[in-house]
Amino acid sequence: MPWLLGLLVVAGIVVGMLPKATEVELGEVVQGPLVVSVVEEGKTRIRHRHVISPPFAGSLKRIELRSGDPIEAGKTVLAEVRGEWAGFLNPRLLAETEVRVKAAEASKARSGSALERAQTALDLAIKERTRSSTLKESGAISSREWDAAENQVELLKREVRTAEFSRDVAAFEWAQAQAALQQAKGPETQGEDRVYRIVAPISGVVLQVMEENERFVTAGFPVMEVGDLKDLEAEIELLSSDAVTVRPGAEVSIEEWGGGHPLKGRVSVVEPGAFMKISALGVEEQRVKVRVDFAESIPEGSFLGDRYRVEARIQVWSAASVVLVPTGALFRRGGDWFLFLETGNAARLARVEIGHSNGRFAEVSSGVKTGDRVVLHPPDTLESGKTIRRRRLD
Repeated sequence: MPWLLGLLVVAGIVVGMLPKATEVELGEVVQGPLVVSVVEEGKTRIRHRHVISPPFAGSLKRIELRSGDPIEAGKTVLAEVRGEWAGFLNPRLLAETEVRVKAAEASKARSGSALERAQTALDLAIKERTRSSTLKESGAISSREWDAAENQVELLKREVRTAEFSRDVAAFEWAQAQAALQQAKGPETQGEDRVYRIVAPISGVVLQVMEENERFVTAGFPVMEVGDLKDLEAEIELLSSDAVTVRPGAEVSIEEWGGGHPLKGRVSVVEPGAFMKISALGVEEQRVKVRVDFAESIPEGSFLGDRYRVEARIQVWSAASVVLVPTGALFRRGGDWFLFLETGNAARLARVEIGHSNGRFAEVSSGVKTGDRVVLHPPDTLESGKTIRRRRLD
């Protein structure tokens, strides 16, 4: 029948002219915690390094130690120097050496007092943490107050370690000053009596040997550098725009260090001065060094040395419960943020106010509510009121 065929053709044309639904991906607005972090590469460094040098001029014997060799405080001989007496037959040099001994004695006494103060403060902080633990279990204090007590203990432990290192170094410098004074005052002798042995000021490892060959050296000539691998910290170079959001005590996750899981840390210092650095793309950047203390020990069987590469995730903001929207749903028009809501089978344009964001989710204060479904990565052709259909994932 010709009329039936014509009707089918007209119906096909009408159906073809009807608007087709746009296939989209949908996400949901949820209520939950949000943590905002800054992620940047950095390196480990030994916090306290010590450069070994002779206290007087003389002939340095060949050094057998190599980088990585273990040393023990007060026992391991790092270097031997045969003194040269002629250099000390000078009243001015003798007076300078005597002043150096007195200064070393004062530094030794001061470092001992500093260690006592740090240890007393740590003992008090540990008692406060014990009381806070009991109060936390009963709900008398908040988690923030407990975290502050825990953080105080960790910071004071670091101060005690620093004070112990300062005490050991002060004792080492005093011994060197005494040796220099004895060389200056003593009569010229022969044989091994003239050999001064430099023993390790701390327990740890040899980091590098600057001069291993036998040669004449002057007073203060750097021979080797030593340090303790247990005294590690991380040094992260942040853009200055990111560094202004970081505060001392912020939690840090140290990743990509070569182990099986991230290590916990805390920001100890945000340096007040920035420096310029040229990026790999040739762009001038203002960078700020942020130092991070390790809050846990390196796992047994793992090795993390000096100046090793790490990646740090530094927490700059957090909230326990906020309204979250996937960032893939957001786009800008002018100076405002918008998204498309699913209402029935149609998309509806909505303006929203955005707060903090961690790249995956953003805090939203108005425009949507928990449970709303939003269009993810909306195409440029999508308009408000247009029919949409959820894309099937094969």
